[in-house]
Amino acid sequence: MFKGSYVALITPFNNGAVDEAAFQNFVEWQITEGTHGVVPVGTTGESPTLSHAEHKRVVELCIEVARGRVPVMAGAGSNSTAEAIELAAHAKKAGADAVLVVTPYYNKPSQEGLYQHYRAIHDAVDIPIVIYNIPGRSVVDMTVDTMARLAALPNIVGVKDATADLSRPLATRVQIGDQFCQLSGEDATVAAFLAQGGHGCISVSANVAPKLCSQLHEAWQQGAMETFNALRDRLMPIHKAMFCEPSPAPAKFGLSLIGKSSPSVRLPLVPLTEAGQVQVRKAMESAGLL
Repeated sequence: MFKGSYVALITPFNNGAVDEAAFQNFVEWQITEGTHGVVPVGTTGESPTLSHAEHKRVVELCIEVARGRVPVMAGAGSNSTAEAIELAAHAKKAGADAVLVVTPYYNKPSQEGLYQHYRAIHDAVDIPIVIYNIPGRSVVDMTVDTMARLAALPNIVGVKDATADLSRPLATRVQIGDQFCQLSGEDATVAAFLAQGGHGCISVSANVAPKLCSQLHEAWQQGAMETFNALRDRLMPIHKAMFCEPSPAPAKFGLSLIGKSSPSVRLPLVPLTEAGQVQVRKAMESAGLL
């Protein structure tokens, strides 16, 4: 079971290229700060603008640092089923613990198309698969019924739910069962997501606040509600600031303030505006991170 605070890792750049040393140092810092799992080359890692060679290299670098101390859930999604299989096979060979596979974007497949896409990846690569359901980016929304069909396959183990529909985790839990791992993809609603039957979060905010995010989930698991509530409130300005402009520009700027990454992003994303910089700085100051 994947649970707790997983970080959707940024990919640092230096003069336009992947900064391998900064990335590995960042993964090490995340682990020492208490992050429960790491997710390289997701959307926050700017996977849409990484070449296949860069994508695979980042996965390898992450696994090399993690050394089994925390799970590595590698991004392996594509709107091409064959390409998703290729990325999942590479992640398996590199030693990833699971793959995160986004629903195919732009193609707008039917529910049957979604089922067959994931079924093909499942049958081709023997590795745990977490469905990434994010209608806001992919335009399609996997229904609970389709997810239940997929959950019957042994290696379809969970979902990253970025629907922001807080009835969804409970409906999924009731239909599929508690053994199906549910990770939130929305930092700002994670408290409610956990209360509705979720198990954790794949977090953007954890890039800049790994310790606070991991402590939040540990407090929930221990039933320490006073601590949980205080951390929930303390983190809210961070959650808001991380999406004040297109992600991961806010996270990368925040990390530049503490010497963990350059603020550089790849086009078509652009660096944080001055107004965004003020918001991120204030949020990090309010959370005690600066």
